[in-house]
Amino acid sequence: MTSVERKQIIALINREVVPAIGCTEPIAVSLAAAKLKEVLGEIPEKITVLLSANVLKNAMGVGIPGTGMIGLPIAIALGVLAGKTEYQLEVLKDISDKDVEKGKQYIAEKRINVALKQGISEKLYIEVFGNYNTETAKVIIAGEHTNFTYIAKGQQVLLNKTYSSNENKQEEKVNLSLTKVYEFATTSPLEEIRFILKSAELNKAAAEQSFTEEYGHQLGKLLRDKKNKEIIGDNLYSSILCYTSAACDARMAGAKIPVMTNSGSGNQGISATLPIVIYAEQQKKTEEDLIRALILSHLTVIYIKQHMGRLSALCGCVVAATGSSCGITYLMGGNYNNIVYAVKNMIANITGMICDGAKPSCSLKVTTGVSTAFLSAMMAMENKCVSSLEGIIEDDVNNCIRNLTLIGTKGMELTDQLVLNIMTKK
Repeated sequence: MTSVERKQIIALINREVVPAIGCTEPIAVSLAAAKLKEVLGEIPEKITVLLSANVLKNAMGVGIPGTGMIGLPIAIALGVLAGKTEYQLEVLKDISDKDVEKGKQYIAEKRINVALKQGISEKLYIEVFGNYNTETAKVIIAGEHTNFTYIAKGQQVLLNKTYSSNENKQEEKVNLSLTKVYEFATTSPLEEIRFILKSAELNKAAAEQSFTEEYGHQLGKLLRDKKNKEIIGDNLYSSILCYTSAACDARMAGAKIPVMTNSGSGNQGISATLPIVIYAEQQKKTEEDLIRALILSHLTVIYIKQHMGRLSALCGCVVAATGSSCGITYLMGGNYNNIVYAVKNMIANITGMICDGAKPSCSLKVTTGVSTAFLSAMMAMENKCVSSLEGIIEDDVNNCIRNLTLIGTKGMELTDQLVLNIMTKK
C-alpha cells in the first residue's frame, strides 16, 4: 500500500469516526435549526422542519441530551435557542437547564411544525425554514449529518450544492475491499493510526457512567446484576455485552455524554469499539494489538456503509457488529482467512434485522449484534464458515458484503415504508 493510499484512508476514517452527543438524527436536525438561527440573526418566530422518512423514524423516540425529554420538538427548540454550529454533532454541548425551560416554552407556544418531506429519494434529508418578522431563511442538510447543501436568507442564496450519498466527491473517494482494509489495519505505521484510541476512551467512559445511572432499559446494569451473572456468568463474554449495552443505554436515553460515532451513528461507533476494548483489556493484549483491531473494526464498518449509505431499513448493529467480529478475530490471533470467515458467518446470521428507529431498546439489538460477533469470531478461529452453498453467502467475501448491502437498501425498501407507517399510526 502506498503512502498516498494510507493518507486517503486515514482522512476517510477521520471523517467517519467523529464524536457526537446524542442520537445523530435529531442532533443533525438541531444543527440545521442552529444554522437557521445564525443565518436569520434572530430566534425564528416560526420554524418548519421537513424530514426524510428515515430521519423522522430515527428521531421520534430517542432521548435528547441534557433535557430528560424525547423527540424532535425539544431538539429543534434548543438548536435555535442555544445550539452552536461550530460544535457540529455536539451542537447542544453547552445547553443549560435554563435553555431547556426556554425550549419547553418555545414548544408550548406552538412555534414548531414538523412534517415528512415528500418526493425525495435521499434517505438523510433535513430542510428547515423559519422567519423573524418579514425576514426568512432556509437551510438544508443532505446525505451526511453535517453536510449543508443549501443556505438562503430571503432571496439571497448563500450556499447551493448538489449531493448524492451514493457518490463521494472524487477527491475523497477511497475504493476499499476487505483485503485493503486488512492490509491497512495490520501494516500501517502505528503512530499514523494511534488516533483511533480516542474512540476507546470516549465510548468506555460512556459505558462506565451508564453503570452509575438509570438510563433507558438499563440493560448494561441488568447484565451486571448478581442474580443474572449466575445465569450468563461473570466472564469476558458477559463483560463485552455489559459495556456495549450500557453505552447504548446512556446514549439512547439522552445522556449528555460524548461517544465516538462511525458513519454517522453513535451505536455503530459503540458496537465497533467496546467489544474490542474489553477483549483487549481482559486478555492483556498490547496497545498495538488494540489499535490495529480498532482500526480493522472501524474501517470494515466504513467499507460496508460506503455501499449501504448512512440510513437504511437494516439495523446498523448488523454492520457494526460485523466490524467488531473482525476485530475480535484479529485479537484472537486470527489471520486474513479467519477474518473472512467471521464476516461470512455474521452475514449468514443476522442479516435482515430491521431498524425501527432510534430508541432506548436499541441496546437490545446492539447486544444481539455483539453476541453474534463473538460467536462468529469463535467459529472463524476454528476454521468454521458458512459455505457458498448456503443462503446469500458467496465464495468472494466482497460479494457477500454487496449482498448484505443490497438487501439492506433495495431489498428492504418496502419494509422501511411499512415500519414508518406502523410507527406514525400507533
